[in-house]
Amino acid sequence: MHFENNTTPEQQGFTTEDIVWAVGVWSVILTLSPVVVFYMLMVA
Repeated sequence: MHFENNTTPEQQGFTTEDIVWAVGVWSVILTLSPVVVFYMLMVA
């Protein structure tokens, strides 16, 4: 969820905050996905 905290008039494409947020989310997903798969294999 992205709240409108910085409403700039010229907001086209991605801002630096959006890129940093996306990289952070993807790094968390990519680091947690093997853990989740290993957990599912051990439980099943």
